[in-house]
Amino acid sequence: MVMMVAGMKSAEVLRIFERYLVEVVERYELCPWARGTREHGELAVGVLWGAPSLAQWVAEAERLLAGPGVAVAAVIAPELLTSRDEFGALRDRVASRIPSAGVAEFHPTAGLDLSTPARLVPFVRRSPDPLLQLVPLALLHAVRAAPPVADLAQQAAMLGGHAGAPRRALSARIAAANHATVAQAHAEIAAVLEAIAQDRRTAYARVGISGSR
Repeated sequence: MVMMVAGMKSAEVLRIFERYLVEVVERYELCPWARGTREHGELAVGVLWGAPSLAQWVAEAERLLAGPGVAVAAVIAPELLTSRDEFGALRDRVASRIPSAGVAEFHPTAGLDLSTPARLVPFVRRSPDPLLQLVPLALLHAVRAAPPVADLAQQAAMLGGHAGAPRRALSARIAAANHATVAQAHAEIAAVLEAIAQDRRTAYARVGISGSR
């Protein structure tokens, strides 16, 4: 019975995450590699309960990245109540422990700021639950649409959200495209995000997931 309940909880977390991935990230083309990664089975997703320790984040991320053919790993903490700043600091600690991957944080409280493409990034990463996305430096075969000027390490940094100065061309183009898309459709995107958030609140309360916002 305990295993059945745990399975139900995980299933709801994964369902909500997939809604966000398909209805927001893919639909509005906020990441050019998202659809291909998911459809080719190159996305691995894990769920951590409660307030995970740094060791738990690292262990789960490494477990997912070790899977065959994994190009992107996502670790979700649906019960974690944390601010964006606190979660960003956690991202830094995880990244320091897994230097072989680019790491980006996604958080549900990000507001909309269209003043610059860079300031829009948190809104583009406004996921239903706190999550860390990891992209291995050596396994980016899913990034088929990237121009040839970007090598694997550069692509990983771009996907991880931490491209350095020499690597800004592609990431800047993606950021500019996202800015144009969101500037035109931000009300529609916000409505989809709210619908997913409402679905999340109802579903999580039904299966007993704590920390629901």
